[in-house]
Amino acid sequence: MSKKPEIKSWKNLESAFAGESMAYQKYLYFAKVARKNGDEEVAQLFEETAKHETKHAEGHLRNLYPMKGLTTEQCLKMAVAGENYEYTEMYPGFARTASEEGMEDWMVEEFEEGIVECKEHAEAFIAKLEKLGKIFTGLAKVEKEHHDNYERALNDFTAASSRQFEASEGHLDDYDPEKL
Repeated sequence: MSKKPEIKSWKNLESAFAGESMAYQKYLYFAKVARKNGDEEVAQLFEETAKHETKHAEGHLRNLYPMKGLTTEQCLKMAVAGENYEYTEMYPGFARTASEEGMEDWMVEEFEEGIVECKEHAEAFIAKLEKLGKIFTGLAKVEKEHHDNYERALNDFTAASSRQFEASEGHLDDYDPEKL
């Protein structure tokens, strides 16, 4: 998947996607809080609004990454890149900053857990990519065998048809495929 141009409108679309995605998660969390506090009506309002937010986010995502031409392999590669960034740069930087700023241990630990989990996610996506590669390599071998078999059969058929045609002195009336 080609990288989007460095145009403010593309950045705005990415920000809109991030904002709507964050709102979705936040509203689901707020619904749990409201329900815990005994306010079912507010909980349902948050849940209903969350559904709308996810539809908005999905619309932005479809514009950022149109399905037409998008392959599973491309999706896996983008997922690996995202997870790699999170566990090699983002979360280590966040943990370092939290530690330098003297934040409570739970915050540093939260970021350190993110490192471990994102690395696991990246490894899982990489494993699927490798499996996908092996599947396609295997399929390519099978398809080549099929191609070679069909080509041999066609050559045999063509040669036999030619011999039959020559034997009948060019008269198609005598052509009998059962005799091939």
